[in-house]
Amino acid sequence: MRHLCLRIMPQAYSIGISLCLNSVSWVSHLSLSPVMRLGNSAEAVEAAKRAVHLSDSVLRLCLTVAHLNKAMYFACDNVLWAGKAGLLPKLDQDKWSQRSFRYYLFALILNLTRDAYEIRLLMEREARSSHGGSNATWTSSPPSPSQENGDLSHPHPSSSSFPVAILPLLSERFGRQFHLLGTVLSSNPPLLLDLLKNACDVFIPLDRLGIYPTGQGFVGACGLASSVLSILTIVHPWLKLKP
Repeated sequence: MRHLCLRIMPQAYSIGISLCLNSVSWVSHLSLSPVMRLGNSAEAVEAAKRAVHLSDSVLRLCLTVAHLNKAMYFACDNVLWAGKAGLLPKLDQDKWSQRSFRYYLFALILNLTRDAYEIRLLMEREARSSHGGSNATWTSSPPSPSQENGDLSHPHPSSSSFPVAILPLLSERFGRQFHLLGTVLSSNPPLLLDLLKNACDVFIPLDRLGIYPTGQGFVGACGLASSVLSILTIVHPWLKLKP
């Protein structure tokens, strides 16, 4: 009997410890999850308040609405958590999930719009600085004297030769634009990282909403890449795009 008790007591002790640990982890999950979600919502609202005071109207609109949509996304996430925890047993999980991802998608679209706007401003600034503030290289060549005097003796180019003549000009212009884009992004790592992160994140709500299904593997790879970029901005705060 003594040997039987000695064999049963350690097993009961280990089972009791595992049950206690499971209960603690379950309680901590229930207590910390809404706190973290509410903290994210409050942080998004505070970021929207700061964005209202930006001087640039485009940045003010994009960032303010994006932060408000992010706050709504976290609020819907709180409701979903309450439904999964049993606090709202009659909650329509699919409806609220679709609603949260719609807010998330709109916030990402606005963030990408902000990135495109800043890229355009920086490209224009780079073009002005590289050409000494003149737009001579961007303007078309002046008309010939015969065209100014209305001389019709020279034949006009036929419609078939027009595309052939315009292709080199278009390719040169596109090449110049791509060179400017590469220069701007290489000299602004925070903007490049923010653009890549938003581009990776946008495939997640597009897939969940059924707008552009890409599969779980691709969505997981995009989420992993976005997480790595977020870690980089945490390790190196200067890589975070401001404001």
